[in-house]
Amino acid sequence: MLEVLSDFQVTIPEIGTIQAQTQPLVFLTSNDAREMSDALKRRCLHLWIDYPDEELEIKILDSKVPNIADQLAEDLVSLMHKIRDLDLKKAPSISETLDWARSLMALNADSLDESIASDTLNVILKYEGDVAKAQNELSKMLEQRAAAKKTEVETPEPAAAEEKKKG
Repeated sequence: MLEVLSDFQVTIPEIGTIQAQTQPLVFLTSNDAREMSDALKRRCLHLWIDYPDEELEIKILDSKVPNIADQLAEDLVSLMHKIRDLDLKKAPSISETLDWARSLMALNADSLDESIASDTLNVILKYEGDVAKAQNELSKMLEQRAAAKKTEVETPEPAAAEEKKKG
C-alpha cells in the first residue's frame, strides 16, 4: 500500500511493476478493525463516517433491496441499531444489514420476530461470542421495539390529532 501511495506504482510478483498513468485516488476503509501504521496515516486523509441514522439506513435498504416489506425494513434496521449498541467484537455494517434483509426475504419473512431473528443472527454477526451476546439480549431488544411502536400508535402526530378534531 505504501508503494502505491508514495510511488504511484504496485509490484505484483507474477506480473511485475505497474506504474499509474495519473496520480491514483485511494480510499481505505477499516471500520477500526485494523490499525493503520503511522506511515500509512501520513499519506491519507482520515475521515470518520458513523453508521447512518435509522431513517437513512431504511432508505439505503429500500434502494439496495427492492421489494422489501416496509415492516420488515423498519424492524430489521431498528434491531440492527440496538445490536450495534452491544459490546461486540465486530459490529455489523451496512453490508450486513443488506445481507440480512436478503436472507430474511429468501425465508419469506415480512416482519422480524424473535425466532427468525435468533435463527439468522449468524448472517450479521461473524463471531460466535457476538451471536451469543445478541441472543441473550434479543428478547429485551424486541420488547423495546414493540413498546416504542405501541407508543407511536397511542401518541398520534400533532397534525393527525388536529385533523381528527376537525373531522
